[in-house]
Amino acid sequence: MKKFLRVLFLCFLPFAVAGLAAANGTKDSSGTIKVGGILPLSGAVAVYGNQSKMGVELAIAEINAAGGINGKKLEFICEDDEGNPDKTVNAFKKLTVKDGVKFIIGSCTSGCTKAITTLAQAQKVIIITPSATNYNITDAGNYIFRACFIDPFQGIVGAKFAFNTLRVKKAAVLYDVGNDYCAGLQDNFQKAFKSYGGEIVAVESYATGDKDFNAQLTKIKNASPELIYIPDYYGTVALIAKQLRAQGINCPLLGGDGWDGLESNAGDEVLNGYYSNHFTADSSDPAVKRFVKAFTEKNGKAPNSFAALGYDCLSLYKDAILKAKSVDPAAVCAAMEATDGAYITGHLTFDKHHDPQKSAVILEMVKGPDGKLTTAYKATVNP
Repeated sequence: MKKFLRVLFLCFLPFAVAGLAAANGTKDSSGTIKVGGILPLSGAVAVYGNQSKMGVELAIAEINAAGGINGKKLEFICEDDEGNPDKTVNAFKKLTVKDGVKFIIGSCTSGCTKAITTLAQAQKVIIITPSATNYNITDAGNYIFRACFIDPFQGIVGAKFAFNTLRVKKAAVLYDVGNDYCAGLQDNFQKAFKSYGGEIVAVESYATGDKDFNAQLTKIKNASPELIYIPDYYGTVALIAKQLRAQGINCPLLGGDGWDGLESNAGDEVLNGYYSNHFTADSSDPAVKRFVKAFTEKNGKAPNSFAALGYDCLSLYKDAILKAKSVDPAAVCAAMEATDGAYITGHLTFDKHHDPQKSAVILEMVKGPDGKLTTAYKATVNP
């Protein structure tokens, strides 16, 4: 009987080891470390997801070419959530149940990311979102991180720039009342702008998916603002900008990082427009210049901030796994909390909420030498 039990134990040992490896986010048979991605690769905000994916893939290619992490290559399994929270949840379940992933990058928007944070915390799956800026994203627990600054800071950055740099004293706000991202930015912009001594002369809202903003813009025009704050994603901003310019509203426009990608989806109507962002390809920092060169050569296009944030997310995982000398999620989580280093989007440390402490940049919409719409660095705003 003892001999039989010993044989039985030896037969099942490989399966037990494989199961333990899968639980730790590794695949024993191939010696890889699996990283999941949940990103909007199609749909209304596909620019964000595809740029983030290309940033992650560049980081993985560089790490694997250098021998991997502790001798193990990285494997990236990316799912498209189309910017839909229900599909984000489905993607999370697929990655964690079928693929055994314990490290996830995603999603890009606040609503989608919020849909999976409680699940991730309960299952001890680490999530790093590249760009979900809503302030309560990380409230779910200690396994949730982000590489981007948060809405309160971004709203304050916009207000500070408007009041101190553009010398604006009267501002109007137009935002999507049903979008957490938009609501968070506008609320913090208003509070900060008033605290500096500015006046909010009009606040108008609309519903997600609206195409006609003329009624709201007429009210805003009658209030005679010196600036309009529009904290939404690039597709909606392009529609709003076209309609407000058609009404003869020529004041500066200001927004948040959701504007990234606007240069490929709008025209001259967004000139005299500014937005807060995480990164500028114009930086003179040697690490940023190397990243921009490598990304452009690999993808045939320059990176935007979502690419830089995706790259940083993977770099954060790499550094934490190296520091932990383990792929155990608890150990990696603890190592990531102690992050203190230079990344593509700036020097980064995490506060007690796992929100990064770092600077923001302001970009201006301009015409490039080729006559095409592009962005130019305007200012840096520190925490």
